[in-house]
Amino acid sequence: MIVAVVAYVLVSRAILEASGNPPIRFRLDVSPLIQSPWVLKAHVSGALASFAIGAFLLAYRKGKRLHRVLGYAWVATMAVTAVSSFFLTGLNGDHFSFIHAISAWVVIILPMGVAAARRHDIKAHRRHMTNMFLGGMLVAGLFTFLPGRMMWSIFFGI
Repeated sequence: MIVAVVAYVLVSRAILEASGNPPIRFRLDVSPLIQSPWVLKAHVSGALASFAIGAFLLAYRKGKRLHRVLGYAWVATMAVTAVSSFFLTGLNGDHFSFIHAISAWVVIILPMGVAAARRHDIKAHRRHMTNMFLGGMLVAGLFTFLPGRMMWSIFFGI
């Protein structure tokens, strides 16, 4: 996680320097998202829902009915987020980027995490799901906020 934050800071700084160090001001402009294709809207919706549900699940008591119900909802929203990412490019031109490797990892590990819970292998379930939240939501999500990308333009705009 620390490596991802350092990489983000260095890449962001390089992008901002290349664009003449424009002032960074917080502003909210959702028009780029509203005007985007449906697959991007599905991806962002899935990611926001995954983040909210995942944060709650990590903080709330485990093993109860609510955890199971929200857990399946989280699995569904993570699947939407990961699969929809394969229809999106832009960080690396029209090619897949390293973020797509995280999506592929999520597609593979997601059913393994569910299977571990169904087998009552709580240690493996916790490891799979926590790592997916950290890697799939926090690390990949961090890189959606690079200067020049859509999430940057929604909140900061250059």
